[in-house]
Amino acid sequence: MVSIPDRLQVLITSQLTETEERLQIEVPSELVDQATVAPGEVYQIAVLPAETENSTDNHRDTTTPVDASAAFSTGKKSEPPVTEGEIRTVTIDTLGDQGDGITRVERGFVVIVANAKPDEEVTIKIETVQSNVAFASIRERRE
Repeated sequence: MVSIPDRLQVLITSQLTETEERLQIEVPSELVDQATVAPGEVYQIAVLPAETENSTDNHRDTTTPVDASAAFSTGKKSEPPVTEGEIRTVTIDTLGDQGDGITRVERGFVVIVANAKPDEEVTIKIETVQSNVAFASIRERRE
């Protein structure tokens, strides 16, 4: 089973294509439009083979790959991946304009954490959830 970290911004299914000098993975432009990814930025990419009907590997992962391009192309807004009152442990990615910590959870959803610092691991309580952002308070700082 694959462990998926809380810092995962997006999970897509994409076919690897070959050009003269490189192999490429296409990222849906909707991810750029939603500010999940930005051209020119550096990202860590994990490559996992998608399970196919012809797969004969007895040790294959049985989870179904997520096709983010299909979710983004429908035009439907998905529900936020967090709920008010929820407790989570996260790592703060950066500071926002007001000095609060910012982390991203599933699907790149932004959570703003008051009084948190970059690279700090904290247990938070989700206080307020909006369609595109949530606000949280620190319950415990990890060392």
